[in-house]
Amino acid sequence: MRELPNPTFPLSPLSLPRGLFHRPQAPLLAVRPATVAPAKGALMVSWAKNADEVRQAQRLRFKVFAQEMGARLDTSVPGHDVDLFDNYCEHLLVRDALTLEVVGTYRLLTPAQARRVGSTYSDLEFDLTRLRSLRERMVELGRSCVHPDYRQGGVIMALWGALAEFMVRNQLDTMIGCASIPMLHNGIVSGDVAASIWHQLKATHLAPIEHQVHPRLPLPVDQLDHSLSVEPPALIKGYLRLGAKILGAPAWDPDFNTADLPMLMRINDLPARYRKHFLGSR
Repeated sequence: MRELPNPTFPLSPLSLPRGLFHRPQAPLLAVRPATVAPAKGALMVSWAKNADEVRQAQRLRFKVFAQEMGARLDTSVPGHDVDLFDNYCEHLLVRDALTLEVVGTYRLLTPAQARRVGSTYSDLEFDLTRLRSLRERMVELGRSCVHPDYRQGGVIMALWGALAEFMVRNQLDTMIGCASIPMLHNGIVSGDVAASIWHQLKATHLAPIEHQVHPRLPLPVDQLDHSLSVEPPALIKGYLRLGAKILGAPAWDPDFNTADLPMLMRINDLPARYRKHFLGSR
C-alpha cells in the first residue's frame, strides 16, 4: 500500500481496535428489502444477513478507501476494510441486479448496539457531549462508499431511501456521521480545501449551539488559507439538501487522510420535496 506524504499536522492519538465479524446477539430491528430501477439498470437493496455478505461490503470499502483513495487501513483481513464497529453494525448493501456485485454500502450503528460497543465511531473523533439527549433515537451512519462505475446517483438514492425507511419503521429520528473531505488536492496534501469548505458551510448550515461538538484532533482551520472558491463534495451537498446540519469544525483523520465534518440529519427536517422519495406516503 502506498504511503501518503506527511502533512504538517500532529499524528492522531486515536486508533481503532480490530475485530472479526460476528452477528450481534440482540434481535435485529425491523427492515424490509427494496428494489429500485435507476437509469443505469436495476439495483437491489438489502441488509447483510451473514458474515459472507458483510465481507462483500468490506471488500468494496477496501477497494474505494485503500486502493482508490490511499487510506492506510489497519485491517485484520487482507483486502478488506475491517474494524471493531463492524461487529455491531447493520450493513446496507446495494447490488447490481445482473451480476449481484455489491456496488454501494452504508453501515448503521443503532442506539442499542452503540451501548454494547461502548461508543460510536464519531465519539472517537469528536466530543459528542451535547448530543447526549438525542442518543436514544440516534443512528450513526458510516463507511459510505459507491463503486466507481456506479456513481451516477442511483446507488446513493437507493441507499438513502432504505435508510429513511429503516429510521421510520424503527422509530428513530436522528442520523449522525462524519462526512469526509479529501486532504489530497492537485497531488499535494493540504487542509486549505477543507478549511475553505468549513468557512462556507458554517455561515449557512451550522447547527444551533446546543448541538455543536468539538473535534478531538482539530484541523487548524483558522491557520489555513480558507479563501479558496471550492465546492463541497457531492455527498455533503446531498446531505445539506436533505436538511442536514454541520455540528462543528472538522477533525483530521490521518489514516484516511481526510478532514471529517460532523453532520446531523433529522427525519423531521427533510424538505417536503424530498419526503415523498424517502418516506413514501407517510
